[in-house]
Amino acid sequence: MTTNPLLDFSGLPRFDAVRPEHVTPAISELLTENRALLTQLENAPATWADFAAPFFDGNERLSRAWGIVGHLHSVMDVPAWREAYNANLPEVTRFFAELGQNPRLFAQFKALQASPDHARLSAAQQRIVAHEIRDFRLSGAELPEADKPRFQAIQEELASLQAKFSENLLDATNAFAEWVTDETELAGIPADAVAAARSAAEEAGKAGWKFTLHMPSYLPVMQYAESRRLRETLYRAYATRAAEFHDFGGKPEWDNMPLIRRLLALRAEEAGHLGYANFAEVSLVPKMAESPADVLAFLREMAVKSKPFAERDMAELREFAAATPDMTALAPWDIGWISEKLKQVRYSFSDEEVRRYFPEAQVLAGLFRLIETLFSVRIQSDAAPVWHEDVRFFRIEDTHGALIGQFYLDLYARATKRGGAWMDEAVTRRRTAAGIQTPTAYLNCNFSRPVGGKPALFTHDEVITLFHETGHGLHHLLTRVDELGVSGINGVEWDAVELPSQFMENFCWEWEVLRGMTAHVDTGQPLPRALFDKMIAAKNFQSGMQSVRQIEFSLFDLLLHSDFEPAGQQSVLDLIETVRQEVAVVFPPPWHRFPNGFSHIFSGGYAAGYYSYKWAEVLSADAFAAFEEERVDGSVLNPATGARFRDEILAVGGSRPALESFKAFRGRAPSVDALLRHSGMILA
Repeated sequence: MTTNPLLDFSGLPRFDAVRPEHVTPAISELLTENRALLTQLENAPATWADFAAPFFDGNERLSRAWGIVGHLHSVMDVPAWREAYNANLPEVTRFFAELGQNPRLFAQFKALQASPDHARLSAAQQRIVAHEIRDFRLSGAELPEADKPRFQAIQEELASLQAKFSENLLDATNAFAEWVTDETELAGIPADAVAAARSAAEEAGKAGWKFTLHMPSYLPVMQYAESRRLRETLYRAYATRAAEFHDFGGKPEWDNMPLIRRLLALRAEEAGHLGYANFAEVSLVPKMAESPADVLAFLREMAVKSKPFAERDMAELREFAAATPDMTALAPWDIGWISEKLKQVRYSFSDEEVRRYFPEAQVLAGLFRLIETLFSVRIQSDAAPVWHEDVRFFRIEDTHGALIGQFYLDLYARATKRGGAWMDEAVTRRRTAAGIQTPTAYLNCNFSRPVGGKPALFTHDEVITLFHETGHGLHHLLTRVDELGVSGINGVEWDAVELPSQFMENFCWEWEVLRGMTAHVDTGQPLPRALFDKMIAAKNFQSGMQSVRQIEFSLFDLLLHSDFEPAGQQSVLDLIETVRQEVAVVFPPPWHRFPNGFSHIFSGGYAAGYYSYKWAEVLSADAFAAFEEERVDGSVLNPATGARFRDEILAVGGSRPALESFKAFRGRAPSVDALLRHSGMILA
């Protein structure tokens, strides 16, 4: 009998064999097995060996199988996979909702915590027990029995709405195409982007050039296209994705605003059941921040420090635009274009010029060399079944050749792949009866693929994105924790999980790193020092504007989940406008529908947590400052500092509080000074 590939846990996911029709049988079997196991465990002795270990073993099998399905739904969102995912999502959500409300299992963990056996557990195991008790409470385990069915129904509906939000956004993105037949409208757009647009049109059997809302197509137009008509068309289409407007191929059923209102209402109801004043309070329970008030104070402090620089940036941009021929008024679709013009005039280079020096092979080689130097590992190309021919696979070994972990690298944008960049877990490190289960990660980006026989070229911003996601991957892969619940990123406070990723971004501004990872696509010459110096001079170009933009998103998210009545007089759009009046310097037109595409908080796990990017930026900048302070012969690539970062941050995962890990690495509490210095936002 052929084994269902989703039920094969002997090694890596079998992407060469798994099909949509395997999902329902596999998930049904695992749910049945797990329910039977949990029934047994309700009456098992409340010890780690008899109760906790088998509890986590059973859940790991289900999570691994469902993780493969969720991953394929994200990177291969074709009708068959979407149908398979959505058909099983309610059942999986119902299972975990029931589990979280099971009073007997909750009592078992409380009994374990109170037992003599608890004192004999490792610190990691004790932390897992504490997390489980916390999570049972957040799952409604202490609710009256009469309230539990409603709470469970909320979880199921939330999961369904979040999946639908993401699907609507992808469908709306894919529905738009701008077909250009007048070659004069291509003026200013980089040759690679034009070639990709031509190739896309040819694939569709049409003449001319096809531009879309996927980032490799959209961004070059907004940054370089001389055609204001083309920029405005793409801007309007992007700004109104998944909204009530249907001018650009949208459909009424793709409007995400009704989903947003329902999500907010359900989250507020969930918080009320749990005894919290709002959903932000629920969200912060497992985070570093103590309260919504603390986060608001942090964000507003950062806004006060950032806004003067943002206002200066905007004044400079307006002054430059006013002196630009035919620029009678600065429209939103002009900002990226005029910013690039100003940057070129001020610093005498363009992002496109820099991009020519970052072919994929050189970038990856430089990234891997950095990791090997800092963390005393080796990265080797490896082989495994993959879900698309573009996906590559690698292994990380220690200096003796022993396997530490493996990762998939899926770099290019596709119509069936959700936007953005992200890291996810395929397999998590833990100790089993057979030995150590080594971790495996997915690293996903949406970069331009190779065109016209040339290698893929990355912008410097894309290089930073790749380093960012690799930082998440290293957090998952370089853990030394053997307990599943706090291994890698598991158990790490959500507002600290961005520390390793944002930390890695800093190396993209170091000459000794960049000079070894660049080769001009035509000449093979490395990045000239003079061009690098210009990049450094421009590093903080519009950093004030960028900072207040992140603060705007963070404040909107937090207020939406703490001080907003979904059924009240103020609308979601009213709130984002109120936030902009407080902190922003760029004001989109009234028809802009930013919330409809804000997948981080409506389908990506960052609800009342988007501030984490800014919060962790403080940690990451301060952590990198240690490498600056401990240079060896002028080099930040100090293996001793790298070993300490690995030992105190990456290796410990969630086995201790993130603040303790930071202090162990840095020797003190974090300071905001390094972030302000790195961002050029310290007044002389």
